[in-house]
Amino acid sequence: MNLTEIYLIALTIIFAVPWLVWRIFRTDYWAPLVVVQIVGGILLGPGVLGAVFPDYYAFVFKPDVIIALNGVAWWAVMLFVWIAGIELDLSQAWKHRSETGLTAGLALGMPLIAGTLAAAVILQFPGWRGPNGAYWQALLGIGMACAVTALPILVLLMEKLGVLREQLGQRILRYASLDDIAIWGVLALILLDWERIGRQAVFLVGFTLAAFLLRRLMARLSEADRWPVGLIWLAVCGFAGDWSGLHFMVGAFLAGVVLDAKWFGHEAMDRFRNVVLLTIMPVFFLSTGLRTQWEGGGLAVFGVAALLLLASVAGKLLGVHTAGRLLGWSRTEASLIGWLLQTKALIMIIFSNILLDKQIITPTTFTALLLMAVGSTMLTKPFATPLIRKLGDRVKAEA
Repeated sequence: MNLTEIYLIALTIIFAVPWLVWRIFRTDYWAPLVVVQIVGGILLGPGVLGAVFPDYYAFVFKPDVIIALNGVAWWAVMLFVWIAGIELDLSQAWKHRSETGLTAGLALGMPLIAGTLAAAVILQFPGWRGPNGAYWQALLGIGMACAVTALPILVLLMEKLGVLREQLGQRILRYASLDDIAIWGVLALILLDWERIGRQAVFLVGFTLAAFLLRRLMARLSEADRWPVGLIWLAVCGFAGDWSGLHFMVGAFLAGVVLDAKWFGHEAMDRFRNVVLLTIMPVFFLSTGLRTQWEGGGLAVFGVAALLLLASVAGKLLGVHTAGRLLGWSRTEASLIGWLLQTKALIMIIFSNILLDKQIITPTTFTALLLMAVGSTMLTKPFATPLIRKLGDRVKAEA
């Protein structure tokens, strides 16, 4: 077979296997399609499929095919992060800044501390810190991975649970939005390259000026013209971010943050996000699965993933419950917010991918973080659903 035919076989596997599992076994309560796709990527990777059927794996996922898939995956994840940036509503966060700042700070800070303590234990052993990562970079990177909330997945999940447009749902989005900004800020700090500090300064100054001019331009364009201009802006910012050493994902996120969702229409943004999730994000999940490694031994990886999951879940719940006590929430309300903010999946995987690209963490650490993200996201809906029923009409009440 030629390369095109093998590539199409790989695409068929990528799209068919997770969807069939999700549809036939009706996993949506425990594992939405996005989670099934991520798990499918792990199973189709070298750690499982490659170990069980090495000849078949080598035939389908040969280097040329992987290169082609990676090209699609890069663009897919850039689009997804760009959408996440656009969906941030900073005006609402500022309007409710006291409550939002306190809750977001504790919801991020507590799991960050817990994750950092877990990382300090893990990094005592060889094989978990990457060759180019300083101890503090690996420590902070793993800790922040435990604190992440995936805003786009949170939006999808709350939409399915029927709370997205309610007052409580909008409050939770404010907390997650503020944390999203902090996450990318910490990532920029971790990636700060003193040898390339001049380039990064040029990027930030140039980006600020270009963003000011772009916003004035976008306000004058028709909605039909804003989409192509926005995509051009995304590609340019991704290139500039990577050129500066901050990584193209940082550029992609910043490209979205400076744009307003109202310029594109909220319904159009929802449709576009769903199209990206359906058509090209599964390729990113597969490429993520291809990077999973079990070099530290299966039990060691699962043990580390369990420790990180404990730090992540307990830290997030502790942080939100602490905020709830200070703000006068009921325990049920605090628990619901804490569990909904457990969604990690995509943003944490993107975050960890960047750490892996920069060799701050090892492939084995990446695998443990990936398992932690899947576990945390799978816990969200089963724990949140009964709490929503318990709250009833209070879901619609403003804080």
